[in-house]
Amino acid sequence: MTSATILGGIAGPELSRAERDFFRAADPWGFILFARNVDTPDRLRRLTGDLRDALGRDAPVLVDQEGGRVQRLRAPHWTDWPAPLVQAGRGERAIWLHHHLMAQELRAVGIDADCAPVLDIARDDTHPFLKDRCLGADAGTVIRLGRIAAQAMLAAGVLPVIKHMPGHGRARVDSHKDLPVVEASLEELRATDFAPFRALADLPMAMTAHIRFVALDDAPATASAPVVRMIRREIGFEGLLMSDDIGMQALSGSLAARAAATIAAGCDLVLSCNETVAQMEEIVAAAGAMAPRAVARGQAALALRDAPVPHEAAALRAELAALAGPAA
Repeated sequence: MTSATILGGIAGPELSRAERDFFRAADPWGFILFARNVDTPDRLRRLTGDLRDALGRDAPVLVDQEGGRVQRLRAPHWTDWPAPLVQAGRGERAIWLHHHLMAQELRAVGIDADCAPVLDIARDDTHPFLKDRCLGADAGTVIRLGRIAAQAMLAAGVLPVIKHMPGHGRARVDSHKDLPVVEASLEELRATDFAPFRALADLPMAMTAHIRFVALDDAPATASAPVVRMIRREIGFEGLLMSDDIGMQALSGSLAARAAATIAAGCDLVLSCNETVAQMEEIVAAAGAMAPRAVARGQAALALRDAPVPHEAAALRAELAALAGPAA
């Protein structure tokens, strides 16, 4: 039975025998890679192939590749992209080109899902760790540009994972280090933070926010059954719902307890990014097997990994450079 996990505790750019044996036994739904796993294109392509071979199936391989501070693949072998908020200032076409070209680079090395675009709304008090990763400062802009970004990635054969559901923009602390608490009313949240996710609820995959919404629950969204019910029923998201990294300090308790709480709340998958094999064993045991509905959602998402629409990368890059202007 496939484990209700996406695992990323791969130590380096090659898969060790111990890691291979563990993944074969654990059978996670997919994998996520980080900068420590990225060397040359050939080595990265070999790693993504080895991960799939370990499971004996075409498992999804994810990465966080947004642009700006959040990109695991960088120069000299890949493009160093500007932050999404910078690109958004250059217009809709720049957003399409940015995300399509970025996805082309990922697909070429066997990565077929990207934890992007960010649908959080940038506010004056949004924490700096997130602010320039957003696409805009109002719901309408984020909805418009988020749709364009997702379509551009899908056209390159890469699944978008929208985040951080149901909205991270009001966070004034870094959820990697602390639990953000949002005290806005439900009415205000519906009109602002939740709106982009509601408008793009037809997309195949989403990642939760480690944020406590006082109007909904005392627990962080990732571990909150009321929040996940709201995501399903009110926002209307029927796709595959994964947690943000359960190693982040916004969550409390042991890794096993965090994994169990995530699944109990109604998330389909637990994301583990930086744990050892021993720690991943605990997480896999606590998360259990994917529920039948989660399996169906996963199959529906993977069915959208279409062959890329052919576009000449050099011409697209020239067009994007022209939009960026002489200062780029």
